[in-house]
Amino acid sequence: MKPMFSIHAGEFLVGDHVERQFPKLRVWVPSRDTGIDLLVTDSAAQSTVSIQVKASRDYLPTHVDPRYRSDIAACGWWNFNRAKLEGSAASFWVLVLIGLDHTRTDFLVVPPD
Repeated sequence: MKPMFSIHAGEFLVGDHVERQFPKLRVWVPSRDTGIDLLVTDSAAQSTVSIQVKASRDYLPTHVDPRYRSDIAACGWWNFNRAKLEGSAASFWVLVLIGLDHTRTDFLVVPPD
């Protein structure tokens, strides 16, 4: 069967993290791309927070002195447009930091304002 719908890996990682850390919250995936990747509600679906997810491939920091590489947990590449960030409909942007050794994932939560 051909899949009709899928989400990006970063969106899945954020949704999975929210549901594991906050079991009373619910994560929803919008059916259209409107600049909102996930909706998070309370269990009664009365309060809603919208999330825009940004994930990047992990990059080995070859430009960094080898003595310091072991202290770097993750490297990624994002290029932000300030006007787009300020005009975002999302309550929060979440940057997904996938560890270089693939044993950890960190999340940086940024309010657009």
